[in-house]
Amino acid sequence: MILSTTPTLEGKVIREYRGIVVGEAILGANVFKDLFAGIRDIIGGRSGAYEKELARAREIAFDELKERAAALGANAVVGIDLDYEVVGQNGSMLMVSVSGTAVVI
Repeated sequence: MILSTTPTLEGKVIREYRGIVVGEAILGANVFKDLFAGIRDIIGGRSGAYEKELARAREIAFDELKERAAALGANAVVGIDLDYEVVGQNGSMLMVSVSGTAVVI
C-alpha cells in the first residue's frame, strides 16, 4: 500500500478513485496518568514516553487507514492528512486521525 500526502504519485497514473478512508486512535486519560507517573524520562523538554505513545496511536490510525483502503480494493492512499485533537470531558483524551483518498494505480 503506497501512502502519500500529495494528491498524485509521481510516475504513476491513478486509474480509479475508491473513496475517502479514515483511521483513528484515541488515547484515554489513563494513558496520560500512567505517563505522568513515569515522566522521569524527560530530557531537554521532551518526553520519550509521550512520544512513544503518540507513535503507537499514529501507527494504529495508519493501520486502520490501510485496512479500509484495501477493503475498497485500493493499492494506494493519496492526499493524506494527519490530525491530533483533544476530545472528551476537560480534554481528557487525545485523538489521532488520518484520512485520505483510496485509489488504484
